Amino acid sequence: MPGQFVRTELIFGSEAMGKLRASRVAVFGVGGVGGYAVEALARSGVGNIDIVDNDTVALSNLNRQIIALHSTIGMYKVDAAEIRIHDINPDCRVRKYKTFFLPETKELFDFSVYDYVIDAIDTVTGKLALVEAANQAGVPIICSMGAGNKLDPTAFEVSDIYKTSVCPLARVMREQCRKRGIKKLKVVYSKEQPVKPRNKEKLLEQHGEKSGTKPAGRRDIPGSNAFVPSVAGLIIAGEVIKELCAE
Repeated sequence: MPGQFVRTELIFGSEAMGKLRASRVAVFGVGGVGGYAVEALARSGVGNIDIVDNDTVALSNLNRQIIALHSTIGMYKVDAAEIRIHDINPDCRVRKYKTFFLPETKELFDFSVYDYVIDAIDTVTGKLALVEAANQAGVPIICSMGAGNKLDPTAFEVSDIYKTSVCPLARVMREQCRKRGIKKLKVVYSKEQPVKPRNKEKLLEQHGEKSGTKPAGRRDIPGSNAFVPSVAGLIIAGEVIKELCAE
C-alpha cells in the first residue's frame, strides 16, 4: 500500500520529503489563518510543528476555523490542533505553547531551533516582535496581513511588505518595519478594500460580545467567513513548504 505522502512525493521527490520530515516550523496563532497553515504543514509531512496560542475554541469560530467543531468548543486551540495533527500524521512531533506571543513573552522561545516561522497573530506589537526575533536568529518568517472583512479569496498576493498597498494592517507594518530598520519581510496580503461590517454593535451585543473588548493590542473584532482566511493560511503554508523543499 502506498504511504500517506506518496502523492506529495510524486511532486517534490524523496529528498524533499526527507527535508520536510526533518524540518521544524513554528506557527504563531492557530485561528482562521494559522489553523489552515498547520493543516497543510501536517498533511505535507512536516515532522516538527510548534503551535502557539492562548485562546480557546468558541462558537463564533465555527464559521472559519478548521479546528473549530462543536466537539472542540471550550478546548484550547493548541490542544485541538495537536489532536488533529496527530490524527493526520502520528509521527509528527508537536510542541504547544498556551500563550499569546507578545514582546513580554518572546523570551519563552528559542528561535534558533526553527527552520521557518509563520506569523498568524492579531497584534502589531506581537508581529513586530516576531519579525525581530526571527531576523536576529536568521530564521525565515512569513506574515499574514489582514484577512478580516474581506470577501475575495483570489485577491491575495505574496509580496514584500514594502511593495504592499491598500491593506490597513500592511500599512501600519510598513511604517513600523521602516522605523525598526527591517529591510524586507515576506507577507501574504490582499488589495481588496475591506467590507464595512453590517449592524456590528447590535450583532455583537446580541451574541454576548462587544467591539473593542479584545486583550490589549489586539485588533477590533472583524467580520469573517469560511473561504478567505483559509486561503491565506494555505498560501502561507505553500510558500513555507516550497522553500523548505528547495533548501
